Amino acid sequence: MFERAGRIAAKLTGFLATAAVLSLCMTLPPVAQAQETVRIGLPTKTYYPTIIAETALRQGLFAKEGIKAELTIYRSGAETFEAMAAGAADIHLNSAGLIAAGRTKGVASKAVAGAALGYYGWYLMVPANSKITKISDLEGKKVGITSAGSASDTLARWTMQDRKVKFTTVPLGGGGLVPNLISGNVDAIVLYSPLSFQMMQNNQGKSLIDFGKEVPPHLSGLWIATDKYIKEKPELIQKTLNALFGAVIFLHKNRAEAVKLIAEIDEIPPKVAEAELDGNLAHMSETGEMNKEWMERALKLAELVGMKNLAPVGDTYVTTFKAVPTTK
Repeated sequence: MFERAGRIAAKLTGFLATAAVLSLCMTLPPVAQAQETVRIGLPTKTYYPTIIAETALRQGLFAKEGIKAELTIYRSGAETFEAMAAGAADIHLNSAGLIAAGRTKGVASKAVAGAALGYYGWYLMVPANSKITKISDLEGKKVGITSAGSASDTLARWTMQDRKVKFTTVPLGGGGLVPNLISGNVDAIVLYSPLSFQMMQNNQGKSLIDFGKEVPPHLSGLWIATDKYIKEKPELIQKTLNALFGAVIFLHKNRAEAVKLIAEIDEIPPKVAEAELDGNLAHMSETGEMNKEWMERALKLAELVGMKNLAPVGDTYVTTFKAVPTTK
């Protein structure tokens, strides 16, 4: 009798323990459950999308959306686009031209949100001691860009068309622009911030054109995903955009922390980080808004770098995603 009672008690104890474990699993917070991973491609290290994505990561905004972000930095916009085409990146920042050109070549992708309406912080620069003082002096010279088809290539060709000058573009990669200018391998470079601000503050370079002021407003930077990813992972895209635009708003509203983050991520002095915040990141979109007019202007610029047979503007973006910025 006592043995039977003992067996019943043991079974009851086991049942209660199992029930307790199941109850605990059901009440665990979402962070303890498996997180989906999004792979974000970034064109170069010292470029605004890297600041935005790193901020979202360091402020825990991706985690708050219940996702895990893996950031990969490439050498140029073209290389980043190729990574997406090869399946190595899920969402990345790039240009409207690459979307439209890619679609006619079998790479089906669309913009899911706008990031910037101009090339803020981008300058056509020459060494501080250069005898070149005006755009016409660049006739027949060599101008460094990151890669063919990139934003820097677009701006170089816009300069040639708008200012009626002819020079040779030299692809150097993002990390090769400043060293090659200083060493004299090229006569000028199309440079993005914060490197542009740093060069001017250090009296290493001087500006011939401020592209943020001179080029008409257009969608110069876009968050992009493949058609397949948009169809299969819309919720993941939405969560990713929420975190990214939450980071933009964080940078806009928290100046001291923003300057510190920019200085740390880009490995630049605080004074340069302040210039990057005020001259570039302060202009970034907080909503991701896109429209046909802005996209059409972007595609017109793409034609300058020889992009032909581009896909219709209506096939290059979707407006189904509305960022709901994540708060810290």
